[in-house]
Amino acid sequence: MPRVSVVIPTYDRAETLPRAIDSALAQTVDDLEVVVVDDGSTDETPSVLADYDDPRVRPVVHATNQGANVARNTGIEHARGEYVAFLDSDDEWRPEKLEAQLAALEGRSEEWVGVYCDSTYELSGANDRLRGIAASALARSDDEPVREGGEELIGPILADEVQPDAGSTLLVRTDVAREIDGFDEELDRFQDPEFCLRVLKAGKLAYVDEPLVVREETGQPPAAVIRAASEQYLSIYEDEVERFEAEGYEIRAAHRLVVAKAYLSEGRLLRGLWYLRGAAASARQYPGLCWAAGSGVRRRPLPIVATTALVLGVLAVTAVERTAIVRRVLTE
Repeated sequence: MPRVSVVIPTYDRAETLPRAIDSALAQTVDDLEVVVVDDGSTDETPSVLADYDDPRVRPVVHATNQGANVARNTGIEHARGEYVAFLDSDDEWRPEKLEAQLAALEGRSEEWVGVYCDSTYELSGANDRLRGIAASALARSDDEPVREGGEELIGPILADEVQPDAGSTLLVRTDVAREIDGFDEELDRFQDPEFCLRVLKAGKLAYVDEPLVVREETGQPPAAVIRAASEQYLSIYEDEVERFEAEGYEIRAAHRLVVAKAYLSEGRLLRGLWYLRGAAASARQYPGLCWAAGSGVRRRPLPIVATTALVLGVLAVTAVERTAIVRRVLTE
């Protein structure tokens, strides 16, 4: 039986899938299998999988598209390894990823059931690189959150201070993944942190402070979908949200920031500003916030100019009225 089962869910990603599979096969840990769940692809994915003449690659095919969470759970069902590790089909691993994670668990007690690592984006354009440098520099001014442990991780995860990306960075015991019933198939977003929160009910998570996953920045769903998913996610953990907010974690405010950025990036300025009210933004998040606003301006320049003019007009009228009231009070 392999030590690690790598689960790769995929749907119509024939172009990026080989990179993900190859990065799993290139691991310095040889004792693994790669379970690729083709979630009803309509492109060249079957041909891509047929080209792999490697017994470690085990394709599993869904007749119809059922969603990434269902595909991950199918992978968990078919996993034969002691551990299961997840990899999105548009991401890739550094060769030492699994070795570093297994080493992090070595010598720890049985209550340590999994480990995640840091990730990085492949930033090709000059603007992207500048944004990454700015975010890294500003991140040093933030207080470092707790990154490993058990219950003490719940608050930081809910508040988006710690982001254990289960979809590509997490390695967890297979029996634990099954015990907690895998990924929540009802969630459209936030399924990665939600899965990790349930892992924490079974044991502790370790952390490897290295960017061992290279992620590709992809498009996001509409802001309205993100807003609804955020509300759904927080409602599931309503008791924990109340408890950890009482301890000082800005959970709802952090989610308002996520929604605000989504609306700003769509060019919906007023909606974005509405959600920014009461949002929690640390210094490292300023570049991303500015980037979202800039993306929105590029996407809908005329509506934003018109909205800005309207807002400035209202503010100007308000200022004039205020001045007139003050003058009347002073002359009476």
